[in-house]
Amino acid sequence: MNEMTHTEMHFYEPRLGHGLPHDPFNAIVGPRPIGWISSRGADGGVNLAPYSFFNGFNYTPPIVGFASIGYKDTVRNVQQTREFVWNLATRPLAEQMNASCAAVPPEVNEFELAGLTQAPSRLVAPPRVAESPVAFECRLTQSFQLQGADGAPVDTWMVLGEVVAVHIDRALLKDGVYDTAAARPILRGGGPADYFEIGPEQRFRMWRPR
Repeated sequence: MNEMTHTEMHFYEPRLGHGLPHDPFNAIVGPRPIGWISSRGADGGVNLAPYSFFNGFNYTPPIVGFASIGYKDTVRNVQQTREFVWNLATRPLAEQMNASCAAVPPEVNEFELAGLTQAPSRLVAPPRVAESPVAFECRLTQSFQLQGADGAPVDTWMVLGEVVAVHIDRALLKDGVYDTAAARPILRGGGPADYFEIGPEQRFRMWRPR
């Protein structure tokens, strides 16, 4: 008779606190792509900021989205102009990406703060990060405030946008197939400072059942 292995589980209800040194939620739901979003306000001011809650949500049309904890400059800009650009954050750009998340007044241009170059977009007004190998030009589809299970509003805003134009460094296209690992994307992990890099060592393949 095999002895059953007992696994001790840490259990908590988030509304009552997690009882740990650091909230594990964003470490468990991770690593996550970084929403490095450039936007332009109605006054013409440019903003660049990273968001750790970001992902793709639809193929056709392609739709991406990010959540902003607090009503920040990026959300205001996107709601005003209905456009934004997502820029791929890579390992060589990690320090600049981090610099762009500094809490600065709206009139401060994070491109200049982080030592980055503004590149013109094709179909939307906000600029791209010239140093980034991939960028999505997006038009707003939905923007709304999140709410809890009790219906009470949460101080977080969800922004969804349709990708209307794509820029890819041709060096990342191998026989016409985009090479994720070659781009060296970085992803947000948990804890106060953890990030991860994707490289070829992490790759494995599984084909869908036929």
